[in-house]
Amino acid sequence: MKAFNGLLIFLSAMIIFGCADKKKNLPVIEITGDSTVVDSTVYGKCGDGTAMHTLELVTDKGDTIVYTLEGLDTCTNVQGGLFVGDRIAVIGEHVEGLNEEMFAKKVINLTSLQGVWSSLDKKFEIVEGGTVVSNTGEPKPYTEWKILNGKLILTPDTFDIHALGPDSLYLENNNGIYGYKRMQGQTLKKMDSTL
Repeated sequence: MKAFNGLLIFLSAMIIFGCADKKKNLPVIEITGDSTVVDSTVYGKCGDGTAMHTLELVTDKGDTIVYTLEGLDTCTNVQGGLFVGDRIAVIGEHVEGLNEEMFAKKVINLTSLQGVWSSLDKKFEIVEGGTVVSNTGEPKPYTEWKILNGKLILTPDTFDIHALGPDSLYLENNNGIYGYKRMQGQTLKKMDSTL
């Protein structure tokens, strides 16, 4: 019996240590303290080969990925349009019925997302590089932004992008849908903290 228990422990240890080296090297983004979330978003620029039903993405690593925008029973959620040269974030997956092609589940045009947005009680600017400028004296102003698994994180809140058009942005979370209007030709200056 001791020999059987020893063999069982030895085999269990071999399985655990054997699998430990086979983990994928996926990008990990720190959210807070001890919790981490793996970001499945692919970032890049919209390529010249983009057409009505396909998106050509030239990734930040220099690779080119062609995504299908129509699946067997669904279409891609495209927010902000597809314009060649614009910075794009894509959540994709392999679809078995489409000859193992990549299907884009969600596409967010990051170039369209940038700009000054205003509502009745908020005014902020989404700036390239992850910064949000807000000078309205709000109790919880947005300070940073990023896309994580298809969601927009405007620190300290997380939203689904319900709609992104040339002059409007609708963000949704558990508290409701928030509408913003694009302020054309405006930028917000960062407030001087010494004032």
